Amino acid sequence: KDGGPLYVEYTTSDRSGRDIFVIVGSKGRIESIYIMLITSNTRLKIWAILRVLYLSAYVCAQDADGPQDGGPYQGKYIGKMNSYHHQVSGEIYAVDDTTFLLTNFNYDGNGADTFFWAGASNRPGPLGFIVPNENGRTNILGRYYNREFTLKLPDGKKITEIKWLAVYDLSSQATAMCFLNTFGDIYIPDEFEPPSTQRISQLSGKAHGVTSGPIQVLDAKTLLLPEFSYDGGGRRAFFWIGVGPQPSSKGFKVPDEYGYLDPIRPYLRENVKLELPGELTIFDIDWFSIFDLETKENYGSVAVPDGLNVPPSLVKIVPHKITLPNCVQLHKEYRVSWEVFGPQITIELAAQVGENEYMAFGISGSPTSAQMIGADVAVAYIHGHLGYAKDYNITAKSPCIKVLGQYKGVCKDELLGGLDDNQLHNAVRQDGINTITYRRTLIPTSDPGDKEIPSEGNVQLIWALGLLNEDKEPSFHDLYPRGSLSVNLGRKEAESNCFAFTRTQTTEPLEPWEIPHILDRNIRTFKATLGPSGGKRGYQGMTGMATPGFSWYINGYLAPELYLRRGLTYAFDVRGGNDPHSPDAYHPMIITDEPHGGIDRYHSIGNSKRKPPRVIAGVQFSTRGQARPTAAGPLCLARHSTERDRRVDDEFADFKKFNRSLIYKCDKVKDPVYLEITPNSSWPDTVYYNSFTHSNVGWKIHIVDSFASATAIGGAIQTQCSISWPFIFVLYMSYNFIF
Repeated sequence: KDGGPLYVEYTTSDRSGRDIFVIVGSKGRIESIYIMLITSNTRLKIWAILRVLYLSAYVCAQDADGPQDGGPYQGKYIGKMNSYHHQVSGEIYAVDDTTFLLTNFNYDGNGADTFFWAGASNRPGPLGFIVPNENGRTNILGRYYNREFTLKLPDGKKITEIKWLAVYDLSSQATAMCFLNTFGDIYIPDEFEPPSTQRISQLSGKAHGVTSGPIQVLDAKTLLLPEFSYDGGGRRAFFWIGVGPQPSSKGFKVPDEYGYLDPIRPYLRENVKLELPGELTIFDIDWFSIFDLETKENYGSVAVPDGLNVPPSLVKIVPHKITLPNCVQLHKEYRVSWEVFGPQITIELAAQVGENEYMAFGISGSPTSAQMIGADVAVAYIHGHLGYAKDYNITAKSPCIKVLGQYKGVCKDELLGGLDDNQLHNAVRQDGINTITYRRTLIPTSDPGDKEIPSEGNVQLIWALGLLNEDKEPSFHDLYPRGSLSVNLGRKEAESNCFAFTRTQTTEPLEPWEIPHILDRNIRTFKATLGPSGGKRGYQGMTGMATPGFSWYINGYLAPELYLRRGLTYAFDVRGGNDPHSPDAYHPMIITDEPHGGIDRYHSIGNSKRKPPRVIAGVQFSTRGQARPTAAGPLCLARHSTERDRRVDDEFADFKKFNRSLIYKCDKVKDPVYLEITPNSSWPDTVYYNSFTHSNVGWKIHIVDSFASATAIGGAIQTQCSISWPFIFVLYMSYNFIF
C-alpha cells in the first residue's frame, strides 16, 4: 500500500485466549486490527490465521496501484495485456501523460508486419497510429522476452486522448475488406488520470525567514522548492524528512541540490531541486522540514499527502553492501565506514567516481575545524587491477613541489621523511563504485606527519573527491566540504546513517566552456596572469586534463589557444608570482612541446612515467644541467569573492559570466618581466605555454607560417577585439598588397 508492503503482526494472550492480528502499513500506521477468540482447536486456529492473511492481502490490493511484489514504484498501474496470439503478454503502467512502462513484456516476433498501435476508437481497428518502440523507431517489432521498457506516444499525443494500446500486424488482408490482426491489447480506463507533477502546500515558515512557493513533487524521488528562502541563521539546519504527525529529530537528511549533507547555506528566492536519499520515495514520508538538529527546532515544514499520483523516478538505485559496523555518509556520492579493533582501525572508502578519480579521507589539520594545512589523509584510487591507499601530509594548498630543497604541498609521507602507514586490505570497482579498504594504527609511530585517532571523543575529519593527474597524483578536488565534520571514530556502539547510492539515468555531461582563440596579427605582447580554473566546465572540461585549481589567463581569457607566426617576435608579460619560497605563488612561464609542463615538479618528485618534456623557452641550464626559470614576474591573481562558493563554478554558462564574479588582486609592478620568443622552423606546429613549477596550468600555441593557414586551422576563431570577418579580410588583402 502507498508504494510499500503491509505487515501482519500476530500476538497471543494466554490469559484471555484471544489472538490479535495487526496489519501495519509501510509508513508504520495501523491499517486494520482483527481480534479473534480461538479455541485450542488447531485446525480452527490455522483457518483463522489464513483468513487474516487473506484479509490483509485484500486490504493491500484495494489500495494498490498495481501488483505488489515488493519492487520499486513504477507508475500508475493500468493492467495486464490481453493475450490473443504470438505469446503477447505483459503489465502496463502509466509513467506520465505521454509515456507507458511495459514490464515482463513478451512477444515471439513471428508477426509479419507488427507494431505497437494505439487509437481512440472503441476497440482496436484501422483508425490508429504507430507508437515508436523503446528506441524511438517505427521498425517492425522483433522478439521480446521478459523485457522492461518505456513507450512514448508520438507527436505530443497524450494517454488521456486514446482508449487502447495494442500489438498489431498490419499485413493481413481479406478479399472484401482490410483488417488488423490483434495479437494483444489493453484498454485505458475511463477518466484515467496519468501520473503528473503534484503541487502540495508551501513551507509553513516558523523562523529564520523560511518561505517558499507551493512545493512541487516532480516524481517519486524529486522535490522542487520554488522561491525558497532561508537566512542561514540556524546552527545546524538541514533539509529533513520523516514519518509521524509532525517533524522531529527522528528523520533523515536530504542532500542539498549539489549532493552535500552539510548544514544548508542561505537561500534567497531560489528554485531548489532535491532528490530523496537512497531508496526512500515520497510514499515513505509524512513531512518535509527545514530542521535544526542542534536546537531540535523546526524552522518550516509541509505535510506530504498520501497516495500522490506522481511519475516514477528515473533515478537508478545502486545498492552497496556496508561491511563494517560504523558508517557516515559524507556526500550523496561518498561514504566512509570503519571498525576499531585493538590498536588498529579498519577504514572502508566507497564512492561513485570515475575510473581516473581519487577518494581522499583523513584527520583535519585543526582540532576544532576542517583544515587542509597540517592534515593527515589517505588518497585512495584504483589503477588497472590494482588498488592504492597512499599516506599523504598536506603542508600547502598546492600539488607537491620542492621549494628551496623542501617538499611542500599535498605530498606523500615518504617524500617528507616518513613512512606509508596505510596497509591496503581490499580494492574493487563494481557498478561504477570504487571500494577500498585499508588499515592503520590509532597511535602513530615516529612519523611526524601522522595524527593520532583518539579512542574516545570526537575528531575533526576532512574528505574530497577529485581527478588524478597524469602522474596519478591528486589534483584539485571537485567535491569537498566547507563546514566541519566531527565524528567519534572510537565509539562503542555501532551507528550508521549511510544510504544506497543513486544514479540519474538521464544525466548529460556538462558542456565545457568554449575555448577562446586569439588570432590577431597586430598583437605581439600577451599579458599572462593567474586565476581559478573554473570547475568541470572550465579548464578541466576545455582541455580534458586535471588541474591544480588555477590556470593561466592570457589577455583576460582562460587558457586560450594562441596563433603565432614563425619569424615574428612575441613577448609574454608574466604575472604568475616570483616568490620561490611559496609553493602556490611561484609560476615562471615556460614554453614546452607537451601539454603538461611543470618541469620543476617533474624532476623533483621523480615518480613520473611520462616522457620528459622538452622546454623550448623560459629556462636556462646550469653547468650541472639544472633548469632555472627566466620569466618569473610579480603576482596578479584572480580569486573568488568571499560570498562565492567555488564548488558551484559549473553553474556559470560561460567564462565571461564566471569572470565577472572574480576579484583581481595584483602586485605593484616595478620592473615587468617578459618572456620573449621568436618561433622558427625548428619549432613544432603546436607548442604549449605552461608553468615551470606546476603541471596543467596552460594550453596550446599554434605556430603557423602565415595567418591565412591559421584561419584554416582555427576554424571559428575569436579575436582579441571581436573584429568582423569582412574587416579581417580587408586587413589581410591590405597587408599582402603593402608587403
